[in-house]
Amino acid sequence: MKEQGGKLKVLIGPSSFAAKDKTPMERLISAGFEVIDNPFKRKLTKNELLGLLSNDVVGIVAGLEPLDREVMQRSRLKVISRAGSGLSNVDLDSAKEFGIKVCSTPNGPTEAVAELTLGAMLALIRMVPEMDRGLRDGKWPKKIGHQLEGKTVAIIGFGRIGRRVAELLSPFYVKNIIVDPLVTDTIIGVPPFFHDDVRLEKNSLEEALGRADIITIHSSGDKQIIGEREFSLMKDGVFLLNAARGSLISEPALIKALETGKVGGAWLDVFTDEPYKGALCKFSNVILTPHVGSYTEEGRSKMEMEAVENLINALKGNS
Repeated sequence: MKEQGGKLKVLIGPSSFAAKDKTPMERLISAGFEVIDNPFKRKLTKNELLGLLSNDVVGIVAGLEPLDREVMQRSRLKVISRAGSGLSNVDLDSAKEFGIKVCSTPNGPTEAVAELTLGAMLALIRMVPEMDRGLRDGKWPKKIGHQLEGKTVAIIGFGRIGRRVAELLSPFYVKNIIVDPLVTDTIIGVPPFFHDDVRLEKNSLEEALGRADIITIHSSGDKQIIGEREFSLMKDGVFLLNAARGSLISEPALIKALETGKVGGAWLDVFTDEPYKGALCKFSNVILTPHVGSYTEEGRSKMEMEAVENLINALKGNS
């Protein structure tokens, strides 16, 4: 496929694409494409995206930039290849209407996000960041935390990442409650390496919120799941984690729940507005990370190469 007057161009949306491993970028170049890198080194706004999508840009390796109907209508995109699993930022109906092929990498971020969730969960319930900050301030703040053993963990969203989180929690002898409308079984099949006491039980959201000591969100979509009403159903002192989408939790309701002690601590890796500079920064019992769930060298390399191969195959008609 050749464009008159020069090479076809591919836009790179993610700000840190190929930062550690240049192989995905080199693969695009060797396939005959001219690569336009993200010049802003952050999430692209709609206007910035439109400015970069010149008529000779036929493909995009996408991050979380807004790929809505207007963007598709005003561009000449033929392929959107998402470096990640979620597609909530892509107007799939418009893509179908305009004949734009959409690909994703559903397996790429699974292990990285699940491992970070487990690490954040342990740090949160043992108050590791709070003690670290206190020690650096010249104090010796011995805080009594909690163990995972015996806790009830509600996993909201039981796709690839939610399932892997359940697997990683198995050695800690927790009780996992699954909340997912796509899961129909009351008792879910348990992988063979789980210990004998593990059961994955499905509950409604309301039931799970009332029973859980820890709630971790891994659902798809961007519609709010946790608001003021949902916080009212939770146990006092519950721990809340979100590695999915910032819009799934009402921030004002979370702030109120933290102030009243309804939520004993939270970890957020995703925010409605990024980069995040909001009120949650003032809470010592809240761990904030800058949307780095998939940011491991191994995970990023695998995901980026998969996104590039998807793009090349689709543009060359081999998909």
